[in-house]
Amino acid sequence: MAIEHDQLIPSRPTVTWRTGLAQFPWWLVIILTIISIMVLRIIFDPIHRDIFITISQGLGVTLYVTVVSFSLSLVLGLILGLGRVAKNPILRNLAITYIEFIRGVPMLVLIFTISFAVVPLVARTFGLPNNAVSLTTRAIIALVLIYGAYIAEIFRAGIESIGRGQMEAARSLGMSHVQAMRYVILPQAVRNVLPALGNDLIAMLKDSSLVSVLGVREMTQVARLSVSTSFRYEETYFILTLFYLSLTLVLSLLLQLLQRRMRAKG
Repeated sequence: MAIEHDQLIPSRPTVTWRTGLAQFPWWLVIILTIISIMVLRIIFDPIHRDIFITISQGLGVTLYVTVVSFSLSLVLGLILGLGRVAKNPILRNLAITYIEFIRGVPMLVLIFTISFAVVPLVARTFGLPNNAVSLTTRAIIALVLIYGAYIAEIFRAGIESIGRGQMEAARSLGMSHVQAMRYVILPQAVRNVLPALGNDLIAMLKDSSLVSVLGVREMTQVARLSVSTSFRYEETYFILTLFYLSLTLVLSLLLQLLQRRMRAKG
C-alpha cells in the first residue's frame, strides 16, 4: 500500500486561542491591576500620599532585618543541616533536638522568649547590661535562630537527594569526607534547594513584620504608630498591604527568572 507524503510528517499539537488564554498569567494581571489602582490613589490623593511617605520610612529597616536575618540563618541552617545528616550520633541528635524544639513552638512566642529571656540571660552572663543589645539586634537574633531550624531541613533534604554514588565516587578519587561534601555534594544540593530557599526568603520578608511587637520601627510598626494618631485605618493598612505585596511579587518574579536561567544552563 502506498504511503502518502503527508503521512510521513508527524502531526503537531494544535494550539488554540483557548489554550493560550488558559496559559496566560491572569493572576499577575489581577495583582498588577490592584497595585496600579492603589498607586493612582497615592499619586492623586494627598492623604494616601502622606501615609505612603510615612510608612516608607520603615522600608529600610524591613529590608535590613530581612537581608541580615536570612543571610545569617543560611549559615546556621547549613551547619544544622550538616549536623542533621552527620554520622556522629551526638551531633545528629543535638541538631535534631534544636530543630524539633524550634519547630514545636509558635514563632511569635519564640520571638518574645529569645528577645526578652534568652538575649538578656546571655548578656548578663558576659557582664553586659540589659540594654546593651538593641531591639533590632534582638529581632535579628530571633529570626536567625528560628529560620535556621527550618532552613536546616531544606539543606538536609537537598543533601539526601544526592545519590550515595556521588560520595563513593569522590572518596574513590582520594577525597576526604569533608572535601567530598564541600566540592561534590553541597554544590549539587544547593542547586536543588534554591527554589525552597527562595520561598523561605519571601517568608522571611513577610515574617519580619512580626518584630513590630518588639517596637522595631519597620513598616508594620510605623504603620501602627501612624494609625494610632491619624485613625486612618483603611488607608494605612491598604498601603501597608501594597508595600508587602509589591515586595513579595518582585522577589517571586526574580526567583522565577533565576530558576529559568539555571534550568537553561543545566
